[in-house]
Amino acid sequence: MAADKILNIGLLGYGHMGRTHAYCLSVLPFYAPSVAQHARLYGLCTAHPDSARTAAAGLGGVRVYDRPEDMIRDPDIDIVDICTPNVFHYDALRAAAQSGKHIYCEKPLCFDLKEADTVAGETSFPVYGRTCGIVFHNRFFPAVRLAKRYLEEGRLGRILQFRFDYLHNSCIFPDKPAGWKQDAAVCGGGVLFDLGSHMLDLLTYLLGPLDSLFAKEQIAFPVRTGRDGQTWTVNADEASYLLITLKSKAIGTLTVSKISSGTEDDLSFAIYGEKGALRWSLTDMDYLEFAEETSPNSYHGFTRIAVNGRYAGTDPDFPSAKAPAGWLRAHVGCYTAFLNAVLGGRAACPSFAQGAYVQYLMDRAQESARTGREVSLEREAPEWI
Repeated sequence: MAADKILNIGLLGYGHMGRTHAYCLSVLPFYAPSVAQHARLYGLCTAHPDSARTAAAGLGGVRVYDRPEDMIRDPDIDIVDICTPNVFHYDALRAAAQSGKHIYCEKPLCFDLKEADTVAGETSFPVYGRTCGIVFHNRFFPAVRLAKRYLEEGRLGRILQFRFDYLHNSCIFPDKPAGWKQDAAVCGGGVLFDLGSHMLDLLTYLLGPLDSLFAKEQIAFPVRTGRDGQTWTVNADEASYLLITLKSKAIGTLTVSKISSGTEDDLSFAIYGEKGALRWSLTDMDYLEFAEETSPNSYHGFTRIAVNGRYAGTDPDFPSAKAPAGWLRAHVGCYTAFLNAVLGGRAACPSFAQGAYVQYLMDRAQESARTGREVSLEREAPEWI
């Protein structure tokens, strides 16, 4: 790419995540000035053109497109950034690929596995010739990066067991109108697709590919208020519980829930090996806890390692009050990694192939929940780096 080339980014959707992506681009000069000088938010398209124009004015007068296809096909757009509800991902992804764009897409990659496999196949690198990345931002917290390093260095030895949890309380109020993420016809799957996609990526990123899983889904409130204010029958899981065996033979659990009273945005993991253990929580994100077993007769417990990464000073209305202080920082890190891949002419990581693998895991988990049986995981996982 030419040294003076500016990548024009077209943002499709301006809900909570669209605003998050716009924020990432606005602060990029402070985090990654060498990348920021090559990228800018150029266009915006939403379901409501009038509100898009209002939003565009606040973003510095970016160009507004009335239809997604107009923005995607515009030769001035280099990168299509997709922040729409899941059910709309596939059409936007295929249109962007057919227009030869770089693509940055919110998780999950698609509404279902068939769509995800089609998109990943059509945009494989380097055959496609453009960079395509998916948003799995939890990899980019400083403590998670340190945990990854400790695992790669073998400081825990052979991994024996693990626990990954992501808990919210947002579905414990039946009178609260359901959102699109609770409608299987729009999201493809409830909390499994929303929080579970993040956790399946994080687990695979840290510990490697899965061998089998057994899943159960839960709907605690079968009837609640719908988006139109009328009585609505819930059709998407409010909690999912997975018992997982890795290819390494380690065994553990993954729980995602929006019916966990007293929680806010409680993401955590614990990993236990022959030589040591790691623990981390998003609600205490600046610290990674590490325990080292040195002899049968010694016990040192967990040591808290300060990793910093704190980010403060945001408007309490954005991001969500549930989001910990470093949530936006991780999104900035994920977006920076994607833009660096575009600028370097290489595959993105997280990649669409990894997004399709996570989609495969969710599909198999849904099958396990339907049948009440453990399912084997035969698909080979892409490299997780």
